[in-house]
Amino acid sequence: MPHMWWVVAASVVVGLVAAYLIWTAGRVERLQSRAELAARALDAHLLRRAAAAAVLAERRFGVELYAAARIALDAGPDEREAAENDLTRQLRSVQLDPGDPDCGAVIAASRRLALSRQVHTDLVRDARSARSRPLVRLLRMGRGREWPRYFDIDDPTLTVPADVPAS
Repeated sequence: MPHMWWVVAASVVVGLVAAYLIWTAGRVERLQSRAELAARALDAHLLRRAAAAAVLAERRFGVELYAAARIALDAGPDEREAAENDLTRQLRSVQLDPGDPDCGAVIAASRRLALSRQVHTDLVRDARSARSRPLVRLLRMGRGREWPRYFDIDDPTLTVPADVPAS
């Protein structure tokens, strides 16, 4: 009978360790999935901003902005960061009037893009942190999925000049 307590205690410890490992694996999987969803949302916001910039360039600002917007729309995954940085520089070089609906669409898309980029960066940081823990690496809990990648671009938020009234 006294040996029975050791068996019960060992079973409880094994059960707790198994529960912790299952919880950790689930957390790694959830963070990885959320980072992937945030990457898709970021991509959608990048496309919306580039499309709004292309419309604005067609109607008002001309060739350079339109070319930067088209390059951002057509860029592949390896070229995307550079194309988006170039589009941001082109958008900052033009005078945007927030009262104009086309300019307002670009400014709003840029603000949403900045928020989406921040959410994506936070989720990638959390997913990479969870996957880099020694126990997770030892048991290869993140296998089968690529490491989440940061999307490093200039801050896409466009500022409105002080002399232009906001509507």
